[in-house]
Amino acid sequence: MSDVGVDGGVTQDGYWRDIADQFFLNGHSIKEYQEFLSGSAQLGDTTICIIGTSRHTPIGVEIALKQAQAVLQTIRDFPQRPILLMVDTQGQRLRHRDEMLGINSYMAHLGKCIELARQSGHKVIALVYDQALSGGFITSGMMADACYALPQATIRVMGLPAMARITKVSEEKLNELAIDNPVFAPGPRNYERMGGIQAIWEHDLAAQLAAAFANADASDQRIASGATRGGRWMAQKVVDAVLSEDISS
Repeated sequence: MSDVGVDGGVTQDGYWRDIADQFFLNGHSIKEYQEFLSGSAQLGDTTICIIGTSRHTPIGVEIALKQAQAVLQTIRDFPQRPILLMVDTQGQRLRHRDEMLGINSYMAHLGKCIELARQSGHKVIALVYDQALSGGFITSGMMADACYALPQATIRVMGLPAMARITKVSEEKLNELAIDNPVFAPGPRNYERMGGIQAIWEHDLAAQLAAAFANADASDQRIASGATRGGRWMAQKVVDAVLSEDISS
């Protein structure tokens, strides 16, 4: 059984289970309820917490609160237990109700809870196993110590047709720019070049997940990685220029 995704792609029903089975060879207790994933699994000798989403679900106020609640519960009940964020979202829910309720505040709350987990000694790793778009990705996967992706994942902040409408730059021109500049191009390889994705995982997924937790670093290395990989040439220069200014004047 399969579902047609919002971008026209086909997502297999229970696809997250296939991925989880490859990571957790000794089984897991992950459950899905209304596109919200939660549970635990054994990774070697370590128990980890899993929090995430499925079926390209948009992040509305309810699921943002569910994820935040799961993070806070982990901090309270399982001090310093590693957290894996499984990311599959089409971005924030674009509904008048969510906007009126202040979806931006709910998503910011989720981001703050993940930061609180990090400050409380939890290692936080994110995995884009299917789709990651816009704000839903930024407040989950991009808040982790490091974010990884599978080769078949779909990652973008904004599609080029939408970008063309907003910037008034033709889609043809944007496609030309995307050839050499990963900022304009979707896909995990381009996000890896920019440093947003630490690495793309293939083959022995369980070993790579274990290594990611072992090497997790709470300091933000994305700008440096993007410069080293040739995907973000100016970011560090801009940061240095801002920090060198005498703000006291």
